[in-house]
Amino acid sequence: MAKLEGLVSVVSELKVERTNLANRLSHIDQALSVLSKLNGGSSDTSPKRTISAAARKRISFAQKARWK
Repeated sequence: MAKLEGLVSVVSELKVERTNLANRLSHIDQALSVLSKLNGGSSDTSPKRTISAAARKRISFAQKARWK
């Protein structure tokens, strides 16, 4: 019987810990949301800009001219 009571106690403590962790994660999510808004709303999920081969070639020539 003592083992069963001990198990019930452990399960109860784990449930409390799970609730505490969920609350902490919620606060972290809120902080991340605020910080992303301060950063101009940009995120890693925004589409990447591409550059054409001709534009890369022009930039390359311009950079090489600066090096001389």
